[in-house]
Amino acid sequence: MEQSFFFYDLETSGLSPREDRLMQFAGWRTNLELEPISDPVNILVKLSEDTLPSPQAIMVTKITPQSTLMDGLTEAEFCKYVDEEIFTPGTIAVGYNSVRFDDEFMRHTFWRNFYDPYEWQWKDGRSRWDLLDVVRMTRALRPEGINWPVTPEGKATNRLELMTKENSISHEHAHDALSDVEALISVTRLIREKQPQLYNYLLKMRDKRAVQQLVNLDRPVPFVYSCGKYSSEFNKTSVAFPIAPTQSGVLVFDLRYNLEELLADKDAKFYPVVKELKYNHCPAVAPLGVLAQGDGWSKIKLDQATVEQNLAILQKHPDFAERMRDEHESRPEFPPAVDVESALYDGFLDQPDRTICLAVRRANANKLADFHPDFQDKRLPELLLHYKARNYEQSLTESERAEWEKYRMSRIKARQNSYIKAIQELAANGGDSYVLEELQLWYQSLMPY
Repeated sequence: MEQSFFFYDLETSGLSPREDRLMQFAGWRTNLELEPISDPVNILVKLSEDTLPSPQAIMVTKITPQSTLMDGLTEAEFCKYVDEEIFTPGTIAVGYNSVRFDDEFMRHTFWRNFYDPYEWQWKDGRSRWDLLDVVRMTRALRPEGINWPVTPEGKATNRLELMTKENSISHEHAHDALSDVEALISVTRLIREKQPQLYNYLLKMRDKRAVQQLVNLDRPVPFVYSCGKYSSEFNKTSVAFPIAPTQSGVLVFDLRYNLEELLADKDAKFYPVVKELKYNHCPAVAPLGVLAQGDGWSKIKLDQATVEQNLAILQKHPDFAERMRDEHESRPEFPPAVDVESALYDGFLDQPDRTICLAVRRANANKLADFHPDFQDKRLPELLLHYKARNYEQSLTESERAEWEKYRMSRIKARQNSYIKAIQELAANGGDSYVLEELQLWYQSLMPY
């Protein structure tokens, strides 16, 4: 199976994958040598009439709801297209902070439209890779040959638009999805050219089985870890040690810190000194040996003696790991679902429901009008009603229309006050008058006559 990269980026109506919606999808397929092998993809997705976008987000992207209605695909059409044409077997989906943002929007979009939320990332040789942590580890351990941006205050930053500026990479329209994709491909080429050994190593580490070989509780050893929760003072990188299992990974302790000093401090906070590493999140991890090259220890302001001392102290307190595990399990990873559309992580579907979901995707408006499946999962009947209302409104009965309208208005009313306030504040601060007028008209169009 021939592998290829598909670099992709989204623009959305807000920051919450549960509550907000995808508005633009752009991407470009390359071979593993980072040479384009297809035309770029740039798609708008119709914003449904149950959604008030974040005015601040629209002010950045300049993608108005009206433009998505004029030129966009419905969510059902979009999901069919990317499932069949984009995330094909052997595809490595690549983004920038995509594991925590873009991938989550894709999962929730697939969920709302009766597609499997996960298969696009693993089935038939598919995988995913997030370049943000790759950039972090490159900056921390192998920065040579690349110009690294800092904020006006002198703080290290890895924002994509600043990475491109510092390295004279064309990036004319930051926060336009396709422009961001082009910039990301160029940054990836830069890292591959300047630091090929680290690049190739981290490409392999997108496989969770490779991560588990290095980071596990059967043979626990200290390892180098770059992540966004660590301080920029240390280039987002430290030496960590696995201490307790979690449902999808392992809790790790930052060996930069002395546990006994933390325990003696009543105000000490254990996060992110102790944080979860998820095996399937493409973490940037490496063996300690990488610090022996190029003065790696001093680059992250750490030394081997401190690590060994703090590891010995940590191992004197085996009860600490169990305490951290209990605290982690007591905190739900996701807040309670407010409705079926935000209930993606409330459980997996069994095979009978998966078969019905396939029938839903294949049905047109006429078939959906007379389609009354016997779902076993209690989330799916209401989800089907929402799917029909957004994509095949003509298939709704009068009672279904009334039920949809009730749900639609509940979403609008939940946001209307903050929406109107945001528009007023943006107007007072000189925001784009055209965009603000379009947002005002969008709100008016959603309200009952």
